[in-house]
Amino acid sequence: MATPDSSTSAELAALAETVGRSRDRVAGLAEPYLGTERDDVVSAVYEAERQLAGAERAIRRALRILG
Repeated sequence: MATPDSSTSAELAALAETVGRSRDRVAGLAEPYLGTERDDVVSAVYEAERQLAGAERAIRRALRILG
């Protein structure tokens, strides 16, 4: 039977991977706008990427704490 820690660890690991892939996808959305007049789009997309990176780090930190 799975313990609460092992179930939580598995869920956190899956979420970390999903957030990481989403971060990569979001970052790629800025590329078509680089070097254009749409710095507003680039800034907003990069801010979203940074926030997703922070979320991924926090999830991985929780995973490490669980051991």
